[in-house]
Amino acid sequence: MKPWYEQSFGNDYTLVYKHRNWEQAGKEARKMADWLKLPPGARVLDIGCGLGRHALALARCGLSVTGVDLSPILLKQARRHDARREVKWVEGDMRELPFDAGRFDATVNLFTSFGYFSLEDDNAKVLRNIRRVLREEGAFLIDFLNPDYVERHLVPRSVRVDAETGQRIEEVRTIQGGWVQKEITITVPGKREAARQYLERVKLYRLDWFAHRLAECGLRLDRLYGDYDGSDYDTLHSPRMIMAGKAGAW
Repeated sequence: MKPWYEQSFGNDYTLVYKHRNWEQAGKEARKMADWLKLPPGARVLDIGCGLGRHALALARCGLSVTGVDLSPILLKQARRHDARREVKWVEGDMRELPFDAGRFDATVNLFTSFGYFSLEDDNAKVLRNIRRVLREEGAFLIDFLNPDYVERHLVPRSVRVDAETGQRIEEVRTIQGGWVQKEITITVPGKREAARQYLERVKLYRLDWFAHRLAECGLRLDRLYGDYDGSDYDTLHSPRMIMAGKAGAW
């Protein structure tokens, strides 16, 4: 059986996450470029770029952007949005990024596109690959969920109907064994027997894990934000854990 991240990031992903806002992505991209102090033309890699919202927004900030994702289906959608060919789209595994060492001035990993893998070392490999593809003193940004906030504010179940297609989307969320997981069921009116089901799961890594692993990989954590409004990180109250820093010497 394929791992969950190869099953879930397909055609139904665009239905489940249709609500994500492209205009908001533009605002977030401008903040990221400012936080990382990226000059025009800086070479940026968006790791786990998905549908390409942030990769395209970063390109429109005057940056030279490459988006990499494991899903050919999501990359196909990203290319459709990129009518002016502003981004280079590459299919690849974040554990083995298909780029030369030192190629990029900055990397971004956004909206909890991390912690997917059952083996801890596979998740650590992502960090090692970030360091490998960054030039010395290149900048990185990792936007991860805040585990303490998730545990306190988890919504166990939600249901909505897609206005365009009438399909019913049910999401059931639980925390089990240090993972937060979401079971997604999509049904078509009158065809419940043809329901499509997906599982998403992310390891609840806390700040101390990242601090240790980043240092181990030669990545220096310089700044920590609690959300895209630029607020300081608070363990209990911040919804996000946005880590920014630089690549040290090998």
